[in-house]
Amino acid sequence: MADTNFDIIIIGAGPGGYVTAIRAAQLGFKVAVVERQFLGGICNNWGCIPTKALLRSAEIYHYMTHAKDYGLAADNVKVDPAAVIQRSRNVVNRLNTGVGFLFKKNKITTIRGEATIDAPGKITVKAYDSSLVANLPKDALGPGAYQAKHIIVATGARPRVLPGLEPDGKLVWTYFEALAATKFPKSLLVVGSGAIGIEFASFYRTMGAEVTVVEVLPQILPVEDAEIAGIARKQFEKQGMKIIAGAKVAKLDKKADSVTATIEADGKSKQITVDRVIAAVGVVGNVENIGLEKLGVKLERGVIKIDDYCKTNVPGIYAIGDVAGPPMLAHKAEHEGIVCVEAIKGLHPHPMDKLKIPGCTYCHPQIASVGLTEAAAKAKGLDIRVGRFPFMGNGKAIAQGEDQGLVKVIFDKKTGQLLGAHMVGSEVTELIQGFVVAMNLETTEEELMHTIFPHPTISETMKEAVLDAYGRVLNM
Repeated sequence: MADTNFDIIIIGAGPGGYVTAIRAAQLGFKVAVVERQFLGGICNNWGCIPTKALLRSAEIYHYMTHAKDYGLAADNVKVDPAAVIQRSRNVVNRLNTGVGFLFKKNKITTIRGEATIDAPGKITVKAYDSSLVANLPKDALGPGAYQAKHIIVATGARPRVLPGLEPDGKLVWTYFEALAATKFPKSLLVVGSGAIGIEFASFYRTMGAEVTVVEVLPQILPVEDAEIAGIARKQFEKQGMKIIAGAKVAKLDKKADSVTATIEADGKSKQITVDRVIAAVGVVGNVENIGLEKLGVKLERGVIKIDDYCKTNVPGIYAIGDVAGPPMLAHKAEHEGIVCVEAIKGLHPHPMDKLKIPGCTYCHPQIASVGLTEAAAKAKGLDIRVGRFPFMGNGKAIAQGEDQGLVKVIFDKKTGQLLGAHMVGSEVTELIQGFVVAMNLETTEEELMHTIFPHPTISETMKEAVLDAYGRVLNM
């Protein structure tokens, strides 16, 4: 008979769950992971990874259609939607194979099915619709009762559904359908301008669709610094994207193969007809049907309430990732899981500082940020210095034909502490980690100014922005 007793059972094999399992195994724990569908979860299968594969295809297409800007010729460039989607799925399959290998390498047991926590230390796993199961190992254990002293909930989140915007899989899409469309729409309405909405808007616009984005708040990319979001908006509109902020979609009228949306803004309403609608109005935690209510696990604003070490109010039950609240990012889930199991082991890890979690949006141009925005710093009453450096002053950016961008940094005027960094432009999702490391090391402006950045690189914009905050900028 299969062994049903473990030290730690993790419910969910998304980026938070599988990384947590690996770290727990490294620490000597006997670990099992319950998963009902996909190793790698939404991120690997229907989120972070496949969208980046699609956006890479869009980026290559963009450069090919602008070949003459680089002294080259590329004639009759065409998009093959089915091939673009297939490449994305191939990337997913490769990564899923990798997760399975890591589970085997670390002797992590996979349990196939849907888990319910019956009591602290006890779960029941029941069968899940087999038609929805994708890539779980053939040797995975099946339904039954299992025990573990520590149970970590890592069940993730799903798309938020608003009344009147209910997805139907054909005309009104979530990211699931948007990632699998083998025929691309000629016109598209994206409702919501957070990272998910803007990435899909950017992808489909680059691929030739007429794209309209509707955002209920006055600013698109609402969590970003207002100045950065403003620059990004101008670039999107220059590309032909239509953006309507401070507006809401009041009604969707579905036809046979199109949707007419009624949009309300500034006390007026207008209608637009599009082939498809993407509802990208956020996500909600998967807190239902796990047994949380019966056990008295506290929820707050639809997610599980946890302490600095991911403990819930019920001993032996923990939560990480999207189901434990914002920011709903894969790297936040991974780090929470590591903090959680290291605390269980008694290693006294540092609690996670949410102000030092970077955020990235992989549209064109890219957007990346960490820490306080300028508005948030002022709202806290802090006396600040702000530095800026545009890409048009950077040799590498100009050479690459990517001179539209900005790096913005915010310092505490009294201490020199780096409070926030915000970027828009080419490859900023890779550059932001330099400022993340600096913030974690409590680097001051003086140390950043003494750091030598390689030339020619776009990273030089980072140092120049710091210099600008202190009146020492060189190339502007």
